[in-house]
Amino acid sequence: MAISLSLFAIGILYTDNHSKTILTDKGRALSATDEDAQSRKDDIIKQVIQSANQEKEETRTDRGADQESHQLKQQSALNSDKVGEKDALLTKTNKQTDQSPMPAAWERQLRDRLIKASVYLSLPATKNNRRFTRELRMRIKEVQRVLGDAIKDSDMPKNAYEKWKAMDQLLEKGKQMQYESANEVKKLRAMLHSTEEQLRVHKKQTMSFATMVEKLRAMLHSTEEQLQVHKKQTMFLTQLTAKTLPKGLHCLPLRLTTEYYNLNSSEQQFPNQEILDNPLLHHIALFSDNVLAAAVVVNSTVTNSKHPSKLVFHLVSDRLSYAAMRMWFLVNPPGKATIQVQNIDEFTWLNSSYSPVLKQLHSQSMIDYYFRAHSANSDSNLKYRNPKYLSILNHLRFYLPEIFPKLNKVLFLDDDIVVQKDLTGLWSLDLKGKVNGAVETCRESFHRFDTYLNFSNPLISNNFDPRACGWAYGMNLFDLEEWKRQNITDVYHSWQKLNHDRQLWKLGTLPPGLITLWKRTHPLDRRWHVLGLGYNPNVSQIEIERGAVIHYNGNMKPWLEIGIPKYRKYWAKYVDYVNVYLRECNINP
Repeated sequence: MAISLSLFAIGILYTDNHSKTILTDKGRALSATDEDAQSRKDDIIKQVIQSANQEKEETRTDRGADQESHQLKQQSALNSDKVGEKDALLTKTNKQTDQSPMPAAWERQLRDRLIKASVYLSLPATKNNRRFTRELRMRIKEVQRVLGDAIKDSDMPKNAYEKWKAMDQLLEKGKQMQYESANEVKKLRAMLHSTEEQLRVHKKQTMSFATMVEKLRAMLHSTEEQLQVHKKQTMFLTQLTAKTLPKGLHCLPLRLTTEYYNLNSSEQQFPNQEILDNPLLHHIALFSDNVLAAAVVVNSTVTNSKHPSKLVFHLVSDRLSYAAMRMWFLVNPPGKATIQVQNIDEFTWLNSSYSPVLKQLHSQSMIDYYFRAHSANSDSNLKYRNPKYLSILNHLRFYLPEIFPKLNKVLFLDDDIVVQKDLTGLWSLDLKGKVNGAVETCRESFHRFDTYLNFSNPLISNNFDPRACGWAYGMNLFDLEEWKRQNITDVYHSWQKLNHDRQLWKLGTLPPGLITLWKRTHPLDRRWHVLGLGYNPNVSQIEIERGAVIHYNGNMKPWLEIGIPKYRKYWAKYVDYVNVYLRECNINP
């Protein structure tokens, strides 16, 4: 009996260990064994085997003792002739005691229960149940007290049977817990298997998704390349359109030039030429070869002026547009304002020996840079190859004191602006010793010095701040007295000579303007000059309507078909489309 119980205990240990080994094979996340637990179980098995061997020895001893006692009794019965009734009664009583309903060999069976209980205390399924282990320990102590010093069944107390039954019930409960633990293992194994299946499915989905992402990336790369090609084509066509005037604007100067040369010399003169140098009047400089654009600037300024009689327009054009410009303002005089139209060829002082920029503009390398896209020195950015940069009209703004030697202040206007408010207040502004009054253009990180200048060149990086705020040309108030006092034209010439190879900045007039007028510019209120109508479709209507001057800077000029439609109305408002010359040249709204 003891051997069978011991083998049962060992079987429990094997079953538990085998279950955990299966879990370990399925995943180390379910492994519940470790070296210490295995060592303890090995000790328990050793104890069980030792107890079984010891009990075998006790069984042999008890059997020998029983045989010896039986022989002595037989001998006593044969030799004794006097057996009284009391002895017979005692013998009968002992036989009844031996045939009691109590099980035989209680002591050995209870000790087997103790071994089995010790095994259950070491198994994880029962060990982790505190209530069970507490009750089991209590039953072990009770059985140990029952056993006491008993060495045979007759020494057992009367309540041994109850203790035995209580221990059996508790051990049966432990056995049930082991079965439940095995079921849990099966459930966990099934869950693990399900999880692994889900992981395999997810892995396949992930691989499929990764393949899809690669395809999308390839498509995106192809789309980006196509977009770049389309962008370059669009830029090329935009630049081409910007450089190509509509037929009507070609027709207009031809018609006006023909009419001008049909006039006699007296009819070709403007009135009020004696006040052109009066410093008390409000002088406006406009340099343009576009008759219609110049007409809008003059008309919008005069229309919105509270004191038009104080306005004096100084218009300078090139030899091709000079006659047409004069003819337009002879037949369309600017109301009470005074106008002067000059030919840039009349400025004999402006020559290559005096102006380094003029020398550069006429050089073969500069012409190649502008017009030969295949040249190694050409820039890939089409906007830098616009012929307007070759026109000296674009650089006249740096020679204002030479053009107007008797004036103190001049308001410079570009020909792509529209005046919407009275500008009288500008002439009373205090520039605080600065040369230039202009609206700054840096909002957030845009239009700062590093946008226009090459800060990898030490000449730039050692003299200027890359985060300095840029400002706009198009509407600028210049103090010519300060200009002359600070030798601004000489500063401009020195920087132009340093940039003969275009390593400090590319082209245009704004970069040299930022350099020349560095720390010499007074910021004006933004409402004086609203920019972006020639490239930005998101300029707010409120900002436009409250602006004193709106500027169509960019390629989308309002007189071109590519102009932004919603902004064209502000410019068209000041075009006299019923004018005979406009109708003859088919220039319509």
